[in-house]
Amino acid sequence: MSASERAAQRLLSLAPKCIALPVQLMPFTIKAKILAQVLDLSVSRQFAAEELAFLYGRPVGIVVSDLNVQFTVVYQGRWQINEAQSCDVTFTANSRELLLILAAKEDPDTLFFQRKLAMQGNTEFGLAVKNLLMSIELDSQPGPVKHGILGLTQLLLGVEKRAGIEHVYLS
Repeated sequence: MSASERAAQRLLSLAPKCIALPVQLMPFTIKAKILAQVLDLSVSRQFAAEELAFLYGRPVGIVVSDLNVQFTVVYQGRWQINEAQSCDVTFTANSRELLLILAAKEDPDTLFFQRKLAMQGNTEFGLAVKNLLMSIELDSQPGPVKHGILGLTQLLLGVEKRAGIEHVYLS
């Protein structure tokens, strides 16, 4: 293994730890406001209120394991982000897998069967949430959201390739 491959592998293992610290130090109210704005830009503008009605008042938990981040999303005509609480369904994955899902490079069902994405709670509701999220078109996202997702994905895949990790991705 070359020095370049070792350095890339080390970067892949250290990056989540380096990102986790500032994310954990950031006050929850700031993280919640940012996430609510992103959801408003990404989801609310793409779907009519009646398409989001099944979400109304039902807490969805998100756990990003490698960043040690947990929160609950509730839609009540607007998005509310709360500290982790009891949820109808909770999705758990590492940041890498979530990024690849957002970039439409990985299929959530494949990750589920590979045990890289977990869903706990109400399965029917969880599948409806997953299907809604999968119907979001990356190309229809606001520029900063779209370019942020694509830029981070390109960086991740480039470092993985340098580390000798090659996968077959969607699109």
